[in-house]
Amino acid sequence: MARPHDDARDDRDLRQHRATPVTTPITAELLRGALELETTERGLLPHRLPAWARAQGADGQLAMAEAQPSGVRLVFRTRATVVELDTLATKMDYVGAPPRPDGLYDLRVDGELAGRASASDGDVLTIDMAAGTAETRPGPAGTIRFPGLPARAKTVEVWLPHNESTRLLALRTDAPVEAAPAPGRVWLHHGSSISQGSNAESPSTTWPALAAALGGVELVNLGFGGGALLDPFTARAMRDTPADLISVKIGINVVGADLMRLRAFGPAVHGFLDTLREGHPTTPLLVVSPILCPIHEDTPGPSLPDFSEVGAGRLRFRAAGDPAERAAGKLTLNVVREELARVVATRAAEDAHLHLLDGRELYGEADLAELPLPDELHPDAATHRRIGERFARLVFDGDGPFARR
Repeated sequence: MARPHDDARDDRDLRQHRATPVTTPITAELLRGALELETTERGLLPHRLPAWARAQGADGQLAMAEAQPSGVRLVFRTRATVVELDTLATKMDYVGAPPRPDGLYDLRVDGELAGRASASDGDVLTIDMAAGTAETRPGPAGTIRFPGLPARAKTVEVWLPHNESTRLLALRTDAPVEAAPAPGRVWLHHGSSISQGSNAESPSTTWPALAAALGGVELVNLGFGGGALLDPFTARAMRDTPADLISVKIGINVVGADLMRLRAFGPAVHGFLDTLREGHPTTPLLVVSPILCPIHEDTPGPSLPDFSEVGAGRLRFRAAGDPAERAAGKLTLNVVREELARVVATRAAEDAHLHLLDGRELYGEADLAELPLPDELHPDAATHRRIGERFARLVFDGDGPFARR
């Protein structure tokens, strides 16, 4: 004879089960947005460039940027009501600049933002931009905790900080975890610190993350602060990465670094696009020129920090080049836009899947008047949202180059 159902006993069993944390190994199967997961003595470090590419780019700025996991998130299915993540972050301290806030972790449940947290502990990297030096001071690990989640089957995403290197130590929940279904269309994007998310509110609200959510695609964000420099190893890494959609946002770093002259720029763009086409011959490919940035519209680089208002908590940037040097081939944003338009028009005659977007359609003169760039170079959180929404409308909707057909 069947025993009567005991709801009270079931509740007790459920509470007892949830009182015992479930520790799930962190594997590449649970991680999205990273090209590689490195095992270190102090945890797992997500990378946005593979080891062979990092070996070819011996640049400290790029090494720091690619290890900051912009767009990288843990994704899994679970009925858990509590999620904990032990991490070891690397905080950045710029000498002479205002203190940086702790990196944020965004929790999204079935696509909706459900929580934010940060950890104040971690290593500290002190950077002296004037002297060109950097020094790391080791620190303790921290724990991110998200309680009170709905007790139903759901997809959970933990977005890692877009602006702070993060080693993953342990994932604990109060119910089992399993890998989420395979993602849909994958959008592979490369750009500068603006694409990485500089000054964005949080990791899931950088403009590429917002655009990806609105466009219903899975983001792989290769936006590198100071590192969108047409490096051949970045092109090869993108060539070898599976993707359904590809975009490259080119210009501000090339001008800001005063890296090359016009004679070298055009062939470098061709070479970068040639490499992408080796691995993705017919994938929709979008070239995005720079958004409006008044200090470099007609003035070459380099971009240099301006510490004149640092006492008031404001760090700005200035263009240190001379407009007259354009005659000698120095690059400005207007020069870059013209050259990108020429290159894309030349190639599009034989490449029907190649497209161009003028960055000023994402952020132009009218936007500057309403939402000025706080440091003369990077957009703020509200501007990230505007750029993301506009990109989604222009690129993913209607007749946009990434629209479903």
